[in-house]
Amino acid sequence: MTHEIRLASVLLFVRNLDRSLRFFRDVVGLHLHAVDAENGYVSFDAGAVRMGLAEVGDPSSELVGRQTGFSFSVQNLALTHEDLAGRGVRFLMEPTAQPWGTLMASFEDPDGNVFFLEQPAAH
Repeated sequence: MTHEIRLASVLLFVRNLDRSLRFFRDVVGLHLHAVDAENGYVSFDAGAVRMGLAEVGDPSSELVGRQTGFSFSVQNLALTHEDLAGRGVRFLMEPTAQPWGTLMASFEDPDGNVFFLEQPAAH
């Protein structure tokens, strides 16, 4: 293969764009990249990958309130967990050692979408 393909962005569906924007910017601490309120979309810089939020028109949409598979890397999971829990973030799994060596915790956003925090294994 003569070209390299890298993941550039991921998209999350939400019911209320303003509420989700405030959650990921003000509570989680992601840096806001762009806002397109007319089309119900915002994006955040989330390291090497951007995370987009798209507002769904149907509040009962099955695209919202699910396991996302998104994992955020942190240097110190215990401190990050403590900080976010203190800000009112609801954790579904406390920091737990995984068989492959990382520490992980899971939390949900205001729409019930589930995310992971991951601290890389020490080498």
